Amino acid sequence: MRQEGSLARTHEGEPGLPRGRSRLPAARVRAAQRERIIRAIVAVVAENGYAAATIADVVRNAKVSRAAFYAHFSDKEDCFLEATQEGGRLMIGHIVAATHGLADDVSPEQAMRVACRALLEFLIAEPAFAQVFYVEMPGAGRVARDRIDASRHRFAHLNRAWHQRARAVDPSCPQVPEHAYLAAVGATTELVRATVHSGRFDALAELEDSLVALHLALLAAKAWTKGTP
Repeated sequence: MRQEGSLARTHEGEPGLPRGRSRLPAARVRAAQRERIIRAIVAVVAENGYAAATIADVVRNAKVSRAAFYAHFSDKEDCFLEATQEGGRLMIGHIVAATHGLADDVSPEQAMRVACRALLEFLIAEPAFAQVFYVEMPGAGRVARDRIDASRHRFAHLNRAWHQRARAVDPSCPQVPEHAYLAAVGATTELVRATVHSGRFDALAELEDSLVALHLALLAAKAWTKGTP
């Protein structure tokens, strides 16, 4: 399993944080501990799977003590949920930043392409998180599945915002039921999950045309054609 990407950077083989009296402020030490643990659990779960991952693996990769782990998280599930929530925020933020930087005269079709490309670029840069979010998280319990549903609704909100803009630019763009926004998210999730599950992270970029065409077909009644716009 590839582990590059900031969300899965571990500190195995590196010195631990200073112990005892340190020149570093206590708040800074705690923040550094938490960051190390978050990154470590992403790496460990991506490598071993959620069920097989242990707190011992996490603290070893994070170069922190078990006491430090329990100062931040109550158990493995708590840590995992925090890590995936943080990764999800970064993923959504990356997409929003990419689309908010577009000029006002950019077409809805091109805006959709930018959004889809931003999602795929994030996952390619963070293969361990992609593995954790799309493959491991659904099997990590009820709360994790609830978080997945919440994430899908956040993506659906982005689709709704895109569709409203598209209709303002092009009145011929049809109305769609609310379920269409979630349907586009579900189809995207399945295409990405299948690619990540196969371990072909570099092939994620090849999904761009299909994701753009899929969204335009579902949300704008555009003919399904690859390579557009």
